[in-house]
Amino acid sequence: MREAAGPALRPLSPFPVPFPMTDGVVLAFDFGVRRIGVAIGNSVTQEARPLATVDAAGSVGPWAAIGKLIDDWQPARLVVGVPLHPDGTPHEMTARCERFARQLGGRFRLPVERVDERYSSAAATGAVDVDAAAAALILQQWFDESEAKGRNA
Repeated sequence: MREAAGPALRPLSPFPVPFPMTDGVVLAFDFGVRRIGVAIGNSVTQEARPLATVDAAGSVGPWAAIGKLIDDWQPARLVVGVPLHPDGTPHEMTARCERFARQLGGRFRLPVERVDERYSSAAATGAVDVDAAAAALILQQWFDESEAKGRNA
């Protein structure tokens, strides 16, 4: 059963979905300087749920914890939320999120999709784990947009 995700985040993302969706687990990330929210879903049910929050500011950084999640869940692809201003222009965190997405793809050799994640953290306010809940909203948005674009074949 799909969890209530609150208000719709925004219209379809300006980021294309370059890879056709294949059956399998998908992990999504809500990148932050201090914490990274992680969500999980699969392309069959197309439902997302919060999974974990990773400490991004620790002395070893987030890579060991992210690597463990990837090893444990064996995702077919990854999704990263990229913030933009309401008018679609880059946000102060846009470049950092893009870099994080590139690093994920390079380190783990998985396809990495990007989703316009304006307002995901604000929409997740009140959740027990706001960061993981924001990641679940990002992933659910990606599933919904992928289905709307007919890329779930």
